[in-house]
Amino acid sequence: MIIRDAFKEEILFIRKQRVLAYEEHASLISENHWLELKQAISSQSDVQPGVDLIVAVINEKIVGSVALFPAKIDAYEGFVEKLDYPEIRMLAVSSEARGKGVAAALVKECIHRARRRGYSEIGLHTADFMKGALKLYEKLGFKRLPEYDFEPADDGIIVKAFKLSL
Repeated sequence: MIIRDAFKEEILFIRKQRVLAYEEHASLISENHWLELKQAISSQSDVQPGVDLIVAVINEKIVGSVALFPAKIDAYEGFVEKLDYPEIRMLAVSSEARGKGVAAALVKECIHRARRRGYSEIGLHTADFMKGALKLYEKLGFKRLPEYDFEPADDGIIVKAFKLSL
């Protein structure tokens, strides 16, 4: 597996792959929440200045991606205040590559980059319906940070904040 920065010409493919990866959760949440989530993961926020768009490649094919947002940026379009540490967002792995360590490799790359840039913490947000993601983040040592939770669709689904001390 190769972990690298995405090329500009790969961005549309990455966004489509991201939506397909998240689509499995659509039946677990309200239609309004799915539309909010789909809009967020399809937006152009992943190409803001300072955002690292990182891919995992196996056999010359992109099988996963993640966006690492820099500290002090509006990573959640007004839902969360600007944080003092980088934020992992939009982690997605294609269905055929699941169980091969792709998600863990992408998260570990984000952690490595945050450390290399001198940060002592890194954060992320996820929801209970993303059971695989929750399991991975807990395994990697992320801890809850409820003061930065938010409810994007007013449907009772809380997007939960997590932070890892580096």
